This record gives sequence, structure tokens and C-alpha cells, in this order.
Amino acid sequence: MDLKHMANIIRGLSADGVEKAGSGHPGMPLGCAEIGSVLYFDVLRHSPENPKWPNRDRFVLSAGHASMLLYSLLHLSGYDLSLDDLRNFRQLHAKTAGHPEYGHADGIETTTGPLGQGFANAVGMAIAEQMLAARFNRPGYPVVDYYTYVLCGDGCMMEGITSEASSYAGHLKLGKLIVIYDSNGITIEGSTELAFTESVKDRYLAYGWHVQEIDGHDIDQIKRALVLAKQETERPSLIVAKTNIGHGAPNKAGTAAVHGAPLGKEEILAMKRAIGLPETEFYVSETADQMRQEVISRGSALVADWNRLFNEWREKYPDLAEEWDQAFGCKLPEDLTSRMPAFQPGDKLATRAASGKTVNALAKEVPYLIGGSADLAPSNNTHMDGFGNIKAGDFTGRNFNFGIREHAMGAIMNGISLTGGFRIFGGTFLVFSDYLRPAIRLAAMMKQPVIYVFTHDSIYVGEDGPTHQPIEQTESLRLIPNLWVFRPADAEETVHAWIAALKRLDGPSALVLTRQALPVLPKHDSANMDKGGYIHYAEKKDLDLTIVAAGSEVSLAVDAAKLLEQEGFGVRVVSILCREEFMAQDPAYRDQVIPPTKPVLAVEVGVGSGWYSICPGARIRVFSLDQFGRSGKANEVGAYFGFTPDNLVKEAKQLLNQK
Repeated sequence: MDLKHMANIIRGLSADGVEKAGSGHPGMPLGCAEIGSVLYFDVLRHSPENPKWPNRDRFVLSAGHASMLLYSLLHLSGYDLSLDDLRNFRQLHAKTAGHPEYGHADGIETTTGPLGQGFANAVGMAIAEQMLAARFNRPGYPVVDYYTYVLCGDGCMMEGITSEASSYAGHLKLGKLIVIYDSNGITIEGSTELAFTESVKDRYLAYGWHVQEIDGHDIDQIKRALVLAKQETERPSLIVAKTNIGHGAPNKAGTAAVHGAPLGKEEILAMKRAIGLPETEFYVSETADQMRQEVISRGSALVADWNRLFNEWREKYPDLAEEWDQAFGCKLPEDLTSRMPAFQPGDKLATRAASGKTVNALAKEVPYLIGGSADLAPSNNTHMDGFGNIKAGDFTGRNFNFGIREHAMGAIMNGISLTGGFRIFGGTFLVFSDYLRPAIRLAAMMKQPVIYVFTHDSIYVGEDGPTHQPIEQTESLRLIPNLWVFRPADAEETVHAWIAALKRLDGPSALVLTRQALPVLPKHDSANMDKGGYIHYAEKKDLDLTIVAAGSEVSLAVDAAKLLEQEGFGVRVVSILCREEFMAQDPAYRDQVIPPTKPVLAVEVGVGSGWYSICPGARIRVFSLDQFGRSGKANEVGAYFGFTPDNLVKEAKQLLNQK
């Protein structure tokens, strides 16, 4: 097994791919070629012909700018990625995007690019392995038994999300998480001495990790370090690999110039001569072709052995097998809604409290539902009573204590979701959703059905003041493509939002919930709640005005409508539980609910710019809040900003009097 030769083939392919594209990052692929070679051709338990094999080792390229390294490895190890795909690097519609994109090609475990996100995803994958093993493994039947490997660089190590995720991984003692740190000492601006002089080794020892230091170009050292890392079962492992960025490039290696720009044809030819490759572009040797077949054969044998074990396990433990199928198929009971808490008009409770009751009911019916909070479970109402907490050495529980680590929580949730076998939710205050935003965006991009529970949704947080009163967060979340934002008006809508989020499998959902109590009101057309928007309160005479609202403003709108009725107006109130879902409906339904021929008053305690699109063609007035809040009692703050029935009546009359 000539791993050094394979490393040089990787160098040639990576340099050629970046050169042909005219852009990219050749430095790390050249510098980490030996690491990639050892992993893909010797260490990883994977099957290129069965890329979704549940028990495969996971490999995450956290430094996603080094994507040509991953693409070269996937091609050379037999995945469905051709030389033409490598030649089309960074071109429109190519599988080989500038950074690895989940779903574009087999073998890409997660979308990486924003530094540190992949690292934290991998922590989630390692957690998921421990949880799946705790649920499904039985003596003699280790149906879940894989390692999670990460390759990261100096940039990942500088990002704050990596610190959060590493701290949590050390706390949980994730012994099957192995991170290789490409310590090449170079970033875009130059030497890391400009901004990064800490001892990474000591930092990770303090986190509770097992740490080794090696020469990242020495294949024997790489192999020994990986063996030792796998022998360490009580701590996650960090292998600090000292490398030379652009290794093999005779004139540019070791410089910032090789980080993010093509080498140039002359430098590539000089490199190929120096490492013994022919000058042919995208050269793959017969030795490499033979290696590909070996990897494919070895992987097929691994899968066949596992399938035999898995089938025996299925026969011996049919109840567990049924649970496995339910979890990996995200199957829900057909009558799930009937098993949820029932709320009646006249009840009054915060939607966060209604969510807590719903979560606990769901926990009994959906055994693969797991979740937690960033140290706010008592406030978010996210704890599933009686189902235990995840902790080091015991992964049988279903509740996470993520600690005050919102950045890492979001990315860890993505890693768990990507693994499969669970539906994961995570909670924090809505105002702190900004900390999760990069992970939310990636969940939407990867179509992962992660659920976010965001409570304390408006100025009605009150005395905690402007820093804790969300103004722009709800609208900014709605701007993320493929994220559905549910802002329920009461307890009944909260139950529906949870069911809708669980049924949604092609993207994430956010539940935006109140701190303050809201009345449960009778609904005119609750049967259409699943369309994202419906007639909540019907006009008593010919329609003059439609008031559109979400969340706590729906009951406020109903109060205003009743006052306007006393003055002879016909007023309808439409609750928009999920604007994204409503806007996806047939235009005929939307026009039926919000007639474009009548004026529309849209109301929300927050930035309101998005509401102008709710009914194209209608005359719309938006009453919203486009400034930061104030500290004070909730009702007084609301009244100060004009969110009262009397003031809504005034706004409505001004709209009705417009010509």
C-alpha cells in the first residue's frame, strides 16, 4: 500500500483542479495529502458503493476551503465523483462546489465553509453515535460502532464556535471523536504569529482532550497517532499535525500565497517534476486505480459483514428493529394530534408553557425526539420529564444540557440531524437566535429538519429591557430561505406548530413563543390552520378591513376588531401562524383569506417590513416596531409603543379613510 504515492496523486489532482477553475485553495490539500491518504485508503471504515451505510465512519472536512482535497479523495477511493467532476471544480451545477455541499455528491457528510461549523457538526455526529449505540446495541451486536474524524485548520481553531464545541465534547468524554489539526501556521494575511500565538495543545488538555503532536507529512507518525487516538476511550482526541502549507510546491510552499490562489502552470509543472508525477493534467496512475478497487472491495466486505450482523440483530430484537425503522424513517403515529394536550377557549397561558406541555406529550409518543436548551430549560420549557439527561458515560437520556453555548448548540444539532435516527430540538431566548444564525442557515441549506424553540419573543419580556427584547429577530429569521417560522397566537396554535414542525422533513422550523400569558380564543376556521394562515375571527357584516397578525398580536387584533364592529365596520382577523407556509399556498386560497380588494392592516411587535408582501395588490398599512424596546413592566412597555386595542382602532380608521 503506497500511501506516499497516493498523497502525491492527491497533490496533482488538487493543484490541477484549482488551476483549471482559476480559483480555489491549493495550500491545505497539498499540505494534508498524507493525512488524507492515510484516512481514506487505510483507516476509515467506509464503503464508496454504499455511501449511506449507517455504520460508516464519518469524515468532516471542517476547513471546507480545502475542498479539492476531499474531492480528490472521493474520486480516488471510488465514490461517484469522476475526473470530469474534478475538472468542473467550482463551475455552475458541478458536484464539486467551491466548498463541500451536502447532497451534491456522495461522501460529503455536511456542508462546510464557515469555519468551525464542520467541527461542531462532528461533535454532534459523535454524540449521535453514542446515543444510537446506547439505544440499539446489545451484547454481541454492536450495530452502531463508528468513529467521527475531523480535519481542521488554524482558522477553525480561532473561531469561537470551535471552543464551545470542544468544551462540550470534552465534558461528554466523546472518546470516538478524533480531530486532526492541520497546524501549518499560515492564514490569508500571513503567519499566524500575527494573531494566534496560544498553545492549542494546552488549551485542549484543559478541555479534557487527549492530545498528540506529530509531523503531518510522516505517514508512520500519522498512522500511529490514529491508533493511539482510537485506543483512548475516555477522551476525545486532538492530533496536532505540523505541516507545510502547499507542501511539494517548490517556490510557494510555506507561504500565504499558496493558501487561496492557483499555483500557476509553471509552479505545478515544477511540483510534479519534484514529486515524480508526469506532467499530464488530472493524472491518475495504475497504482491509484488498483487502490480504488481495494477500497471498494474492502468497503463492500465491511457492509456485508454488518448486514449479516444487523439482520441477526433484527431477528433477535424485533422490538428494537421496529424502533430503529421508526426513528430512521421519522415515522409519526397517525393519530398524534389526538394525543396532545387539549386547550379550550377561556384558558390563558404563555405559548412557551403550552409548548412545554406539548413537548412532554410528544416525548411519550415519539421516542426518537430529543432536545435541550442553552441553560434555559426552565424558561424555555424544553425539558422532557422522566427521560433522563445526556451525560458522560450515559447516553440513554433524551435531554441535553448544552450549557451557555448557543453557537455550538446550533451546529451540534445539525450534526445529530445529519446522522439520522433522531429529531432534535434546541431552545434559547429569541434574542439569542442571532448566536445560532450561521447554523440555522446551514440547516436550511442542507434541508435538515431541526427544530428551534425561541421563547421570550417581544418587548413583553418587559423588565429585562432592550437587550433581551427581540425586535428584528423574528423578521430576520423569516428572511432565511427554507426556514419556516411559526409564531403561534395561543396554546392551540402552539400544538399545531409542533405537529407541523415534526411533519416537516425538508428543512428546519423555528417556534417563536411568548413569555406572557395569552388567551385561547375560539377560531372561525381552524381546519385551515395547516395552511399557515387562516381566518381566525370572521366579520359580522360586509368586509371593510382585514387585520393580519401573528403571535400575541392576534388577540390584540381581535379586541380591536370588536371595537371597530361597535362602530359599524366589518372586520376580519387573520392569524398568520407561519408566513412561509401561507405564502406557499395557492393564490386563490390566499386571496380568499385576505381579499386583495379590501385594505389590510398588518400588526406585529417587531420589524414589519416583510408584511407588505402578505397580500400583493392590496392597500396595506403595517403597524410594527422598528426601534429598540424599553425596560419596564410588559403591559406598560406595550402601551408606550401603541400596542393597545384603542390605538389599533385609530390605525385602522386612518387606513380606512385613505383614498
